Amino acid sequence: MIKVENIKKSFGSLEVLKGINLEIEKGEIVSVVGTSGAGKTTLLQIIGTLSNADSGSVIVNNIDTQTLNQKKISQFRNQNIGFVFQFHHLLPEFTALENVCIPAYIAKKSKKEAETKAKELLEFLNVGRRLSHKPNELSGGEQQRIAVARALINNPAVILADEPSGNLDSQNKEELHKLFFSLRKEFNQTFIIVTHDENLANLSDRTIKMKDGYIDKN
Repeated sequence: MIKVENIKKSFGSLEVLKGINLEIEKGEIVSVVGTSGAGKTTLLQIIGTLSNADSGSVIVNNIDTQTLNQKKISQFRNQNIGFVFQFHHLLPEFTALENVCIPAYIAKKSKKEAETKAKELLEFLNVGRRLSHKPNELSGGEQQRIAVARALINNPAVILADEPSGNLDSQNKEELHKLFFSLRKEFNQTFIIVTHDENLANLSDRTIKMKDGYIDKN
């Protein structure tokens, strides 16, 4: 489902990724761990088409994303990849419902279709009663659930999460971790999660450890 082949990436003279090879199956929940500077977030950004590798290939759903032009990359990302970040990046002037609908509008779905899907997701995520609330009226855990709903709105092939529970208290962390597995069960969703949280890493189907720009085989 996802195949990363010999990905290399440098920023100036700093070589961040030094030849990464990785395969992830559909419906798998994979955690990527390692110290700061190991290349975890850079790898996630390249898989998510937010950044280009210097060399190598990233194949998602049989499409080599490295060969797509800028317009096709944006379209591919919108239709195939959902993102959940440590900082929720909800737009403060919009309600929960409006925030969730934004990727659907970008995909040119009708207002009715987008809102129907968004409401279904928010109900599933137990924040259906918060549709009309703006981010500053929501708790951290609620904001993160809104962000997860936004990531799911276009039925993406994969969810990429970068420290998704990093800003949550222990109870909300546990609830978010359980939520990922509920989503996998309900939608057969694939997750790649960069995390420092040992509990989440231990729950995952597989943990990939990165060290100094390589995948640590030890």
